[in-house]
Amino acid sequence: MNNSPKIIISGGGTGGHIFPAVAIANALKRMVPTCEILFVGAIGRMEMEKVPAAGYKIIGLNISGMQRGSIIKNLALPLKVIGSVRKAMQIINDFKPDAVVGVGGYASGPLLYAASLKGIPYLIQEQNSYAGITNKWLGKKASKICVAFDDMDQFFPADRILKTGNPVRQEVVDIKGKHYAGAELLKLDPLKKTIMVTGGSLGAGTLNKAIEKHLPEILAQDVQVIWQTGKYYYKGIIERLGLAYHPNVRILEFLNKMDLAYAAADIIISRAGAGTIAELCLIKKPVILVPSPNVAEDHQTKNAVALVKNGAAILINDRSAEDTLVKEALALLTNKEQCETLAQNLAKMALPKADEMIANEVLKLIK
Repeated sequence: MNNSPKIIISGGGTGGHIFPAVAIANALKRMVPTCEILFVGAIGRMEMEKVPAAGYKIIGLNISGMQRGSIIKNLALPLKVIGSVRKAMQIINDFKPDAVVGVGGYASGPLLYAASLKGIPYLIQEQNSYAGITNKWLGKKASKICVAFDDMDQFFPADRILKTGNPVRQEVVDIKGKHYAGAELLKLDPLKKTIMVTGGSLGAGTLNKAIEKHLPEILAQDVQVIWQTGKYYYKGIIERLGLAYHPNVRILEFLNKMDLAYAAADIIISRAGAGTIAELCLIKKPVILVPSPNVAEDHQTKNAVALVKNGAAILINDRSAEDTLVKEALALLTNKEQCETLAQNLAKMALPKADEMIANEVLKLIK
């Protein structure tokens, strides 16, 4: 391997794709400080802002996914794909990478396809328990596919699969000894039982509706709530409830100190994105998963089922969550034995060194 390898990392669209991509880049930089890394994302998507903030250069492709219910917008899609493949070829010609990594998201497809045409080895990092159409197709020519769940040989060639887990942000999962600090930051009582609810940076309508509807039951049991609403829902909830609704309820648009929020909580209610699940396995706290129904191939349900099969989580479907979620959460809080079993089983599924394992595989691809 040369002393200054060049690597392109492609993909994005959501935090679930971007955070692992940055974690892989950071691991590569730790292993080979002289390596050059270039990101390729989709114009107008989250990565165009988050990747430069993490200290890396990014180039955008004019690519988007299928638009549900809009035939007009989809008519331009083939032209966008052709244009993006051409631009990806140009990026490869200019940058001359030794290897390419695809983490999923719109930009991943054109870039990996261009790499395959150019004979450049590429690695796919598949975060979910159910592979999407693009990754299944690109997996046929991938040198290595790094996965986070078992039974992925139904999607990819078995001899090229490596179970590494999903890279996580280390600062988020480092919660040891932070319970009191977390309670203090959130102005909560460290001795009271606490539920944390998170629907990701954008929020989850179902989770918010369930909590808002059943706040009286939660407060009747003197339980505290760390309620991260997401930016789409925060304003409406604050208008209805007020900022200082109750001393036991902390309503936040976004959690900047996720580690302290995790540390302060006794149980966690969450969507079932692959990145979130990877974090929860390392946090080792009882979790109730409510998979989002608005994702491709319903992969969040499949992610959640992978945990439920191992006795590592409780699954509540989105349709029934508004009525049953809070009742389940309050029952779990009082069941010490079930909490301990869920936490122990979750810990068994943790894969803590995913970023380094994947970075190592990328370096192995370079002759």
